[in-house]
Amino acid sequence: MNEPMIPLTIAVLTISDTRTEATDRSGEALVERLTAAGHRLAEKRIVPDDVYRIRAVVAAWIADPKIQVVLTTGGTGFTGRDSTPEAVSVLLDKRIEGFGELFRQLSWQEIGSSTVQSRCLGGLANATVLFCLPGSTGACRTAWDGILAEQLDSRHKPCNFANLVIPERGQHA
Repeated sequence: MNEPMIPLTIAVLTISDTRTEATDRSGEALVERLTAAGHRLAEKRIVPDDVYRIRAVVAAWIADPKIQVVLTTGGTGFTGRDSTPEAVSVLLDKRIEGFGELFRQLSWQEIGSSTVQSRCLGGLANATVLFCLPGSTGACRTAWDGILAEQLDSRHKPCNFANLVIPERGQHA
């Protein structure tokens, strides 16, 4: 990788009925990793696990031309209020089917069959790439270290999602 990495502008949304800025370890782990990789944090927020509040924040970020990536953490399980996939999937232009599959494969090595309870997803909407991750800090680390670090790096070959959201590229480079 001789060419310089092109930093992306990334927004992070924690979805939780109980977490606060002081207790949000998963959102903070994502912020630490994305900034350490050289990307820019656009905004970090926490919203309750409510379909319409999640959808409102994500839709606003997707509509903002300065935000290239949206990462969410939380609300991807099966408990009563877990509703991130329902909130976000209607906003997507295209789903990244392989993201959930690869995440569960990586997660299997850490938590075994419990990984089937993750409804994480990825997709593209309005030239923004979106990844919805489980709420555990370990799952956020797994997703970033095993998938997102490379896929959000403009230098990763043979292809990456960064090159789809960088305006001057707009395609796999």
